[in-house]
Amino acid sequence: MALNIISNYAANVAHRNLSNSDVMATRSLAKLSSGTRVVSARDDAASMAIGARLNSQVEALKTATVNVGQAGSMLQIADGGLATINDVLTRMKTLAVQASSGNLSDVERGFLDDEFQALDEEITRVAASTTFNGKQLLSGQTTFGVNPTGVGTNIEAADGFAAININDDATNVANTDTISITFDNANNIMTLTNTSNANFSQSIDLDDVGVTALTGAETADVEFGALGITLTLNSAFNFGTDITANNTFAVATQAGDVDLEFQIGSGNDANVDRLTFNLTAASSAALGVDGLQVGTQVLAQAAIDGVDDAIDLLQTARSNVGVGQNRLDFAAKNLASSQENNEAARSTLLDLDVASEMTQFTSKQILVQSGVAMLAQANQMPQNLLRLLQG
Repeated sequence: MALNIISNYAANVAHRNLSNSDVMATRSLAKLSSGTRVVSARDDAASMAIGARLNSQVEALKTATVNVGQAGSMLQIADGGLATINDVLTRMKTLAVQASSGNLSDVERGFLDDEFQALDEEITRVAASTTFNGKQLLSGQTTFGVNPTGVGTNIEAADGFAAININDDATNVANTDTISITFDNANNIMTLTNTSNANFSQSIDLDDVGVTALTGAETADVEFGALGITLTLNSAFNFGTDITANNTFAVATQAGDVDLEFQIGSGNDANVDRLTFNLTAASSAALGVDGLQVGTQVLAQAAIDGVDDAIDLLQTARSNVGVGQNRLDFAAKNLASSQENNEAARSTLLDLDVASEMTQFTSKQILVQSGVAMLAQANQMPQNLLRLLQG
């Protein structure tokens, strides 16, 4: 190779190799400092994508585990309230049995009935005060329905009304309200009016919602959103006749069970990732003891049966809570196993083998040091030409 002053090929080669060694050493240092094998997508794009999904899965499972723990606490509180109510019912049964005996007069039974009625109120108070995060667990929730004895003859199934559904959160209807249905066949307009609430009404043009003559097993829903009522029409509905008489039905409310839905998985599959439980209402009225008395021997004897029935209902409610607690225990175990396995899979993909990478880093560090030394030597080579110039 010719000797020249302008170009220093050896120095360029040394610099290029030094730069490469420095880049590799820097990447190795980044992995060692972060503890992960995949610092950026250039390291392993597929593993980074899979690892990101696994990481989100692990974090979601951790949150689901918290949900299961809180759900268990909620059911434990409910069971504690039911246990207290069971103790109250036991005392009421004792009072009823005592009052049924002929050795007492009605005066003494009156004293017993005073306590009996107080305990009746205590059941409702305990049910109302059994809460978790402000949610009442044992008082039930108000549900709306239709009083079957208050439905006019022109709005029965045989006249084309297959069902009447009232939303539980309906704001413009209340218990015992009377609702009227009118139909103007000339304009195909149906109107619902709450005659008990300042005649609040809503009209719907059936043509606008695509409801026309129905045949066979066809049905069509007509939703009155302002009232929170949906009418389901069937093929028996006569679109050619007005409805103006026998056209009312009555709203009825009752204390339904409390529905609890717990998210126990990381997905959105209702059958896999959620558990739904029903907490039976345990107020005095729901248990059937409201109105029982022990003021007379006959009433006391009847009260024994009433309290027995209430105890049976309560044990069914507690059994349901126990089933829910057991399911949550199994769900917690499954979540722990899933979390462990997902973390292991993520670790296999992303976590760094420190011993192996340290070996690589040491090798690259030596290459950097040798590259620096060789670059220094290459930069000294052009000085040999000075001897020729000095001659």
